[in-house]
Amino acid sequence: MTGAVRHLYVHLPFCASRCGYCDFVTVLGREDEHAPYVSALLTELELQRGLLGPELETVYLGGGTPTLTEPAALARLLVSLPPAAEVTVEANPETVTPALAQALRAAGATRVSLGAQSFQPELLAVLERRATPDDVRDAFRTLREAGFDNLSLDLVYGIPGQSPADLEADLEMALAHGAEHLSCYELEAKPGTRFTHAHGAELERQAEAMEDYFERVVERLVRAGYRWYETANFCRVGERDLRSRHNLAYWLGRDYLGLGIGAVSTVAGARWQTTKRLGVYLEALGRGELPPRGLEPLDEDVRGRERLMLGLRLDEPLALDGVAGAIDPAALERLERLGLAATDGATVALTDRGRFLGGAVTAELLA
Repeated sequence: MTGAVRHLYVHLPFCASRCGYCDFVTVLGREDEHAPYVSALLTELELQRGLLGPELETVYLGGGTPTLTEPAALARLLVSLPPAAEVTVEANPETVTPALAQALRAAGATRVSLGAQSFQPELLAVLERRATPDDVRDAFRTLREAGFDNLSLDLVYGIPGQSPADLEADLEMALAHGAEHLSCYELEAKPGTRFTHAHGAELERQAEAMEDYFERVVERLVRAGYRWYETANFCRVGERDLRSRHNLAYWLGRDYLGLGIGAVSTVAGARWQTTKRLGVYLEALGRGELPPRGLEPLDEDVRGRERLMLGLRLDEPLALDGVAGAIDPAALERLERLGLAATDGATVALTDRGRFLGGAVTAELLA
């Protein structure tokens, strides 16, 4: 089915440096390729435009560090993308200037997600982050002054050297900023990275504290009036629905189109990932051709299992239509008795206790 996709992801891979724990598709520097890359993105958009619906719900610019992209190229990209109800741009705090904030706002961005990670200088150094706590504060103020009323902050816990007191301090600082949305992620350092080589023993110690950290995060943010709407995501409660509509599309199993190197798309029962090689990507689109991509067919069983695993991350019941075949009935009955899951015959959901155990409960449910 064509012309039905309402969610668009755009990958901007450029970074000033590569954090040791990062496994995203990134490219260091290459300022001379920022403008050609944006031109390639817009060519790819035209080649794929037939997949998009007449009106988009969300556009999301991720990276990399999207706000490191050369300003004129970034502005050209934003104004050339289809309009959407929610347009999010990821930003590193140290890249946010008054001129950038105003340019983002003028070009149609409605939401900015700031990668704070921590407010402790020694922990930021461990993560190899360039931003300081003052950078986060200044970026937040600058974005507010530019008119943004939907800002998100990312925090990470389980950082080597982090203590429970450090985590509490980070949460208090994040709350003091008054962000509409908070994403709090468990640090995942991929095996074989230089980060795991440097901090292996401490990462193992932190792994034992993750459950306690997770519960601290949820308790503190819920007490402050935030809705724990997804495993790692929280939004302020009020007249507006401040959940990330783009990420909700992923968790609800909606189709989405991804543009750029390494971008993933899921459309009409198929999934593909675009080449991660910048040169190959630029060359193909320079010829007016789609870049190489790896195709992953998604059969009904895979879609059902994914729909279950992602849907159970949310705080709302998941309709059993389309996922019933992925559930082990005996496991569901057992988890209900344990107070970890609940069903009314038409929907299934994890209880708060079940959500704290998260993936382990979902794995138990899978047929």
